[in-house]
Amino acid sequence: MTQLNIPNNYPVDLTPPDISAYEQGNTGVPYIWTFDSGVPGPNVMVSAVVHGNEPCGAIALDWLFQNDVRPVKGRMTLGFMNVAAYLAFDPADPNATRWMDEDFNRVWDATVLEGDRDSIELRRAREVRPVLDDVDLLLDLHTMQHLAPPLMMSGRLPKGKDLACNVGVPERVVGDAGHAAGRRMRDYGGFDDPTSAKAALLIECGQHWEAASGILAKESTARFLEATGTVHPGLAQEFGGPPAPQQLFTVREAITITQETFAFTEAFTGGEVIAKAGTLIGHDGDIEVRTPLDDMMLVMPSKRLWKGQTAVRLAQRDA
Repeated sequence: MTQLNIPNNYPVDLTPPDISAYEQGNTGVPYIWTFDSGVPGPNVMVSAVVHGNEPCGAIALDWLFQNDVRPVKGRMTLGFMNVAAYLAFDPADPNATRWMDEDFNRVWDATVLEGDRDSIELRRAREVRPVLDDVDLLLDLHTMQHLAPPLMMSGRLPKGKDLACNVGVPERVVGDAGHAAGRRMRDYGGFDDPTSAKAALLIECGQHWEAASGILAKESTARFLEATGTVHPGLAQEFGGPPAPQQLFTVREAITITQETFAFTEAFTGGEVIAKAGTLIGHDGDIEVRTPLDDMMLVMPSKRLWKGQTAVRLAQRDA
């Protein structure tokens, strides 16, 4: 296992559910299930535990299973992804099992998947790839390092924001192109193809282990399934009335670390809006990192401040 050695400053208020009952699957791929309504419609997938220390997705999928939720149109696919990392999760060291060998959410380029490199994550990605190839609409459930407002990462294309607006939660929707370190699952294949009808969303439900992230994972899943017509209206009823109006943003710059050291000027957690262009926010080695435009929102400033990683993304509200 690759050691992350990142200190944890947050309580672990979520208990990862036991997913052993779902190991067999019904697709020929362990921990992957597909239910067919028998009525024509899209294959809609909800994916969980792409990162092993983010239990909110497992909570949402377990909730669907426990409530016998089934599609009324098309197919519904439910997938536990990086199971090895999830099963290794230890609340006494909760940052240690984000992955086993490498980040499962940076391997989704065809050249990587079809190349010679080997890791626990790549073996699992290659195993689930045929399932993902058959998915039309994807909701990928995640959480964040810091206690910050939840975000829906909708990708670089308008179809992602359109789907996010149909889902309706969370309040902040951010269009972005991903990471220099590798392609995310939500950017795989047709999801990132402007000529394809396929679309994907990646929701950051809150801080990894706060209780609210488990609730939002369930609510966003319910609203996603309703918005896609996969289930009858009413699944999201327990989460209250209409959500708050959404705010739309687009990432204008992703700060990728180029030097051996990186430090922020303040203890940013995400969601902060920097009013003035040219404001100093960090140092990449000896290189000053400044905001390129006015009113830039900081998106998910990282604790994993290593060369080649994304330190932070800078987003601006859509006109």
